[in-house]
Amino acid sequence: MLKQIKSGNKSMIIAFVLCFIVIGASELKADRPIKMGAQSTDIYLDELKGERVGVVVNHTSYVDQVHLVDFLVSKNIKVQKIFAPEHGFRGNHSDGAKVSNSVDPKSGVSIVSLYGKHKKPTDQMMQDIDVCVFDIQDVGCRFYTYISTLFYVMESCAKNDVRLIVLDRPNPNGDYVDGPVLDLKYRSFVGIAPIPIVHGCTIGELAKMYQGEKWISNASKLQMKVVPCQGYDHRMKYVPPIAPSPNLPNYKSIRLYPSLCFFEATTASIGRGTEIPFQVIGYPDSTMGDFTFEPQSIPHVSKYPKHEGEVCYGESFPNDEDYPTFTFKYLYNWSKKFQCTNDFVDRPKWMNLLVGSDLVVNALQKKIPLSQWKEKYSKDLTRYKQVRKKYLLYPE
Repeated sequence: MLKQIKSGNKSMIIAFVLCFIVIGASELKADRPIKMGAQSTDIYLDELKGERVGVVVNHTSYVDQVHLVDFLVSKNIKVQKIFAPEHGFRGNHSDGAKVSNSVDPKSGVSIVSLYGKHKKPTDQMMQDIDVCVFDIQDVGCRFYTYISTLFYVMESCAKNDVRLIVLDRPNPNGDYVDGPVLDLKYRSFVGIAPIPIVHGCTIGELAKMYQGEKWISNASKLQMKVVPCQGYDHRMKYVPPIAPSPNLPNYKSIRLYPSLCFFEATTASIGRGTEIPFQVIGYPDSTMGDFTFEPQSIPHVSKYPKHEGEVCYGESFPNDEDYPTFTFKYLYNWSKKFQCTNDFVDRPKWMNLLVGSDLVVNALQKKIPLSQWKEKYSKDLTRYKQVRKKYLLYPE
């Protein structure tokens, strides 16, 4: 029988999750030393001197032990404004929570939200910017919204003649490519470009692809430089030293995220409101499994989580190093636990946006065997892999 956990001790959960957000877990390390793009200051720092600089950053944007904003200010770079993505500049906003404009108390720099009224920098926001710097840790999934922010920032820079410098970071899901390629009929902020669910690119490689394939408007006008990582390749295991967002607290959650995010469009919980988000699946029905957890509202992490205060029964994933790659099998198997598709997929439109097509909704409704699902997108995936090769900066 699986170990049973109830997460009623809210203070313990908050302390546990915030530990990951602020300092990361002790397990977070790379196979070998990697030099981040932000650390290659000799490549980009001189280009910022005397310029009005905008930065697109969050809590992962560090140069060694110093946040990029603080580092640039210490080098007398004029940081004009900070553009804050989903989860905010300090990474302390829960999933989907509106991020407001404010001022960074440490540096005194204005913070402009790109996850509130505006998701793309307006022309007015860019008027006093000469060069923009983008430095955010991604996790390699199409529906992880930092890459949509990158897309919009690139478009705004191209339109307003603002130079863009992308400081690259490794992709913890960068060792493979899988999942349906976005059908542009389902384009949204959780699917901005025709890439698969697991795109297999770093932020820098994606930026080159966005421009090279002319997916962004005014692509030819954009003046962009990508500062690559050193010591990284797509075959290696990479575990970010700082949790990339509040509900991806460790490597296991990051690796399961591509497969479990679809449960957000279902009646089942994937552990938001616990210390183990994206590491469990459950539902308030004792027939669903032996493992139990009880979601609770956690400030700045998970406000009003699904099935708050209810004991959920289901399964957890083992604490070992054999973390899976992308699969629809968890979603498919759990759909079998419900009498009809509508009892399970209660937000079909949201499911279509996450998948990037109507594949899952149709397959479940028509009872198409899981073995046939990949056939629906295999040709598109093969074409994407060929496109991807043109923009790779690192061996695979």
